[in-house]
Amino acid sequence: MKFAFMTFSCPDLNLDQLLAMAQEFGYDGIEPRISANHQHGVEFEITADQRAQVRQKADDYGVAMACVATSCRYADPNSQEEMVQDTHRAIDLAADIGASRIRVFGGQLGQGLSRQQGIDLVATALASVADHAAERGVAICVETHDDWCNPVDVATVMQAVDHPNIAVNWDIMHPVRRQFSSIEESFEILRPWIKHLHIHDGDADNQLAPIGTGQIDHQQAMQCLASIDYEGYLSGEWIGWSDPYRNHLKRELETLRQYQAEIKKYPG
Repeated sequence: MKFAFMTFSCPDLNLDQLLAMAQEFGYDGIEPRISANHQHGVEFEITADQRAQVRQKADDYGVAMACVATSCRYADPNSQEEMVQDTHRAIDLAADIGASRIRVFGGQLGQGLSRQQGIDLVATALASVADHAAERGVAICVETHDDWCNPVDVATVMQAVDHPNIAVNWDIMHPVRRQFSSIEESFEILRPWIKHLHIHDGDADNQLAPIGTGQIDHQQAMQCLASIDYEGYLSGEWIGWSDPYRNHLKRELETLRQYQAEIKKYPG
């Protein structure tokens, strides 16, 4: 069980600054969000030499590229072809910089589509990129997000594709907030496919809150993960939080490490 953070916490920092801060606080990895005007410089357009430099910098700092967070989404037939091509590009980018995962979305259902039509669209798109992902050693992780907050719908897509490189990014907040399922229920539905997590706590007003003070039980989520010897990342996604990034990045990791120490399988 490892810990990372998405670059939404500090979008104005360059790659060296991000890696140095992750190293300082004790994070295992960072998750660059691409195509979002962040200043880390990890984007589709960078050259082979630049990709090698990113990989070398991560190695030098001892901080992994945990995941590449993309905007790819597949449930709208009007944009699906473009999104599939971007997924191929993201697979190559991730592999070149040493990241073993990319985050994608199911996406909002196209106008007038039924849930089953959406499932078919997403499954078809993922199946078309799965072998490329396997060749490059990358897992494509579909997030419980947007029109795919219900874990049952995401699990249905996973079953339809049935490929080891198509997996789930379990955002533990969204299924709870949308009242689809509890932490434990979501875990039981998604457990065969969980390869990445997004974490963040929130209060009753839907505002970000320090882990342990809001409505999302991260300790329970970590206990569930320990039951399957989860070895992937829990990546903090804190978008636009008014709490300064050095404050929340340090504090949230300390809380997570405390929870980890209380799990017998993971003594810290």
